[in-house]
Amino acid sequence: MAMHALTGFSLVSLLSFGYLSWDWAKPSLVADGPAEAGEPPSAAPPQPPHIIFILTDDQGYHDVGYHGSDIETPTLDRLAAEGVKLENYYIQPICTPSRSQLLTGRYQIHTGLQHSIIRPRQPNCLPLDQVTLPQKLQEAGYSTHMVGKWHLGFYRKECLPTRRGFDTFLGSLTGNVDYYTYDNCDGPGVCGFDLHEGESVAWGLSGQYSTMLYAQRVSHILASHSPRRPLFLYVAFQAVHTPLQSPREYLYRYRTMGNVARRKYAAMVTCMDEAVRNITWALKRYGFYNNSVIIFSSDNGGQTFSGGSNWPLRGRKGTYWEGGVRGLGFVHSPLLKRKRRTSRALVHITDWYPTLVGLAGGTASAADGLDGYDVWPAISEGRASPRTEILHNIDPLYNHARHGSLEGGFGIWNTAVQAAIRVGEWKLLTGDPGYGDWIPPQTLAAFPGSWWNLERMASARQAVWLFNISADPYEREDLADQRPDVVRALLARLVDYNRTAIPVRYPAENPRAHPDFNGGAWGPWATDEEEEEEEEDARARSFSRGRRKKKCKICKLRSFFRKLNTRLMSHRI
Repeated sequence: MAMHALTGFSLVSLLSFGYLSWDWAKPSLVADGPAEAGEPPSAAPPQPPHIIFILTDDQGYHDVGYHGSDIETPTLDRLAAEGVKLENYYIQPICTPSRSQLLTGRYQIHTGLQHSIIRPRQPNCLPLDQVTLPQKLQEAGYSTHMVGKWHLGFYRKECLPTRRGFDTFLGSLTGNVDYYTYDNCDGPGVCGFDLHEGESVAWGLSGQYSTMLYAQRVSHILASHSPRRPLFLYVAFQAVHTPLQSPREYLYRYRTMGNVARRKYAAMVTCMDEAVRNITWALKRYGFYNNSVIIFSSDNGGQTFSGGSNWPLRGRKGTYWEGGVRGLGFVHSPLLKRKRRTSRALVHITDWYPTLVGLAGGTASAADGLDGYDVWPAISEGRASPRTEILHNIDPLYNHARHGSLEGGFGIWNTAVQAAIRVGEWKLLTGDPGYGDWIPPQTLAAFPGSWWNLERMASARQAVWLFNISADPYEREDLADQRPDVVRALLARLVDYNRTAIPVRYPAENPRAHPDFNGGAWGPWATDEEEEEEEEDARARSFSRGRRKKKCKICKLRSFFRKLNTRLMSHRI
């Protein structure tokens, strides 16, 4: 197995970089500081900096040591303490939206990805006409590498990471895979292998725990790359998304934790923490650290039904309450001008695009259609954030709230539509924001229903909520009735944003995507000709709307799946 991971490297180069003396299976052997790593000091860091962006999957707001968690994360705690903690940082509530906004700097309404996620069998991907973050960094002279979870579509080869700006890629294309076998099932009997290296299926790497495999690959990249050339590393860990799987030695640490799901989840978080430790050590060993910027971010709130915790925030993954969109985030870098502090500057995941392009010496502005801001002065120097508002999303396809109406939105907005926006200290939600419970950490073996119900919200007959997030970050006091003036002002902002929205792209699933037609692995299935035919069919269906529908089995089947996707898939995430 190890020889497959080292493809492309000569034995001499490996020996010279010290690979063969590094025991990757024992993270505890990794050194902590630059002195132990043996990195020579540099008089002045070269420019531009190396950028390492680490994204974790489904890690809850409460699930890091410096937020008072019962989970051990010593590496993250130390890196955050020595850098800048982002405590007013926002992400999206589910996987695809956060990743798309990170790589494009645009809100979902400007990419057509407003609804749900990109499912494995959908002919959909990150819009090909938009320049991605790694493409901009390539223009600035960067070497770009991605390791981990893509989840931005792959139905055509043009959608793959190596066609969207990354020089190399090792990881999975779909949303969740087995941590050892890399199998992914998108329904009964629709299963396939999903671990790819470049544009090829990496069958030979099966059996290695993904968190360790990805950290090892990052170290391989650093060992073979010259620190004199700027480097962008996007490390999108699969951890700690389901399935809950962890090496046994990490589970043993939490053997006294009664709740089984929480125990497995905690072990996965700690394993990921040590993987970050390995990456940080490699940066120091190979001469990158002194001129590097390390950014750590979660992709959405924790899934409370799978061991995660967002306490004391309201809600969970898949919701627009703070527990779904308030992110874990920090920046660690020797280049920070003001370190060891907590920043309350408003930051959104779209801001990384212009911020990192600016650090790289490139240019990115609103003229490029970006929704993000350059927030480096706010992070590094403690200045005020240029951002004053965030459009969390407008999803016209999500189930409309039963009690919403145009009248309830002062005649300017249909409050049945799922939407959320933050302007200054105010946050407005309309439609169905998702389950709005406050869920305490699940530490007991049998979670008592009476304890759960202490913080359980009865279904309210409303479709508009207003909170002063600065004063009430836990969203316990709804001020919609007391401040109709603020409600109306924020509804008007939603109307303004909605005027700029492009149509939602959420196509029906294509049976041709079945892994059985691709040698048992998930991968591209559509050709240019097939896509043109599909677009022609879509135009034909649009033109014939209102006329007699075709009475054919395939038409009924497509209609069935389209309705199924729209009504049910959001609840499966």
